[in-house]
Amino acid sequence: MEIKKSAKAGTFESNDIYVMVQPNDKRTIEINLESIVKKQFGKQIEKVIMDTLKELGVKSVIITAKDRGALDYTIKSRIETAIRRAL
Repeated sequence: MEIKKSAKAGTFESNDIYVMVQPNDKRTIEINLESIVKKQFGKQIEKVIMDTLKELGVKSVIITAKDRGALDYTIKSRIETAIRRAL
């Protein structure tokens, strides 16, 4: 899947995650993560993002994620929504 435009999903509310995706000319995946629980769960959040991108077949994207304590299924759904909006 190729990202053609910028798109976003989610909110800044508690227990949610705001995700913005953008095309990446470098042909790599870049994740910029801000989280209130980054020390405890940063690696898990990044893993969920990477696994979701792999499932969707995305190989080139810049993701900016601002997490407010979202659970894995919320992270996955926000990533999927933002990616589909960016096609």
